[in-house]
Amino acid sequence: MYDPAQLRTFLAVAQTLSFTQAARRLGVRQSTVSQHVRRLEEATGRQLFVRDTHRVDLTEDGEAMLGFARTILQAHERAATFFAGTRLRGRLRFGASEDFVLTRLPEILESFRRDHPEVELELTVELSGTLHQQLAAGRLDLLLAKRRTGDTHGELVWQDTLTWIGAPQLRIDPERPVPLIVFPPPGITRARALEVLEEHGRSWRIACTSTSLSGLIAAARAGLGVMAHTRGLIPPGLVPVPARAGLPELGDVDFVLRHGRRRDAAQEAADALAAAILAGGDRLHRGISGRDGA
Repeated sequence: MYDPAQLRTFLAVAQTLSFTQAARRLGVRQSTVSQHVRRLEEATGRQLFVRDTHRVDLTEDGEAMLGFARTILQAHERAATFFAGTRLRGRLRFGASEDFVLTRLPEILESFRRDHPEVELELTVELSGTLHQQLAAGRLDLLLAKRRTGDTHGELVWQDTLTWIGAPQLRIDPERPVPLIVFPPPGITRARALEVLEEHGRSWRIACTSTSLSGLIAAARAGLGVMAHTRGLIPPGLVPVPARAGLPELGDVDFVLRHGRRRDAAQEAADALAAAILAGGDRLHRGISGRDGA
């Protein structure tokens, strides 16, 4: 009843909240994306998206379709693998940025290991900038991380807005340097935070530096300062800094998948894991906090 190609297109739009970004991810025309969504809505008899010239949002039925689409595509993939008579093997070196520590990425990885038990999955959790360096050096086969503003490499998983967050009781004095809670270099959010503050002539000071997201969250909850963070991944106990604080806007951030250069069994495993992440990409940010459309 439901065409897998249409379901993949639906998931791409649901995760990026953009017909344009979904078309780029899938390598098809935007008209094809619109056609797939329209046919899926005809098949279900329900409207799955509310859209205008500025915004795309899932309807309540669209939210329900997310789970069904993932289940159908996963069953389709398992059936194809079973009847192809091949089992993935080898060592897969996968890197994920610190941003995903508090998300449902472990569920996606658990499902992947269950479906491909002969793949030896080696996970590295690091700063996005460090992961890109490791991929370039041939030490990773696949990464899921942020990319710098203006970069085009990688396959877009979703786009979100960066925002300033801190403890609910935190107050920013406009006459004093902005207290920052940051990752060390080459942290991408660190670089962006310093860049926009310098552009707007706002003085700043480093209140806390940590390679651990948990360490940064603890410092922020203690009220030591503010941190630049993805709006769709705001940790519990922290909130966006009110506009009255006068902090400059940070812009958008892309989360992408990038493949290494290897062309052996590890590449096949990397392709399978990338497909699983794209199919379940909405679980990496939905339900953690509210988010704006991309």
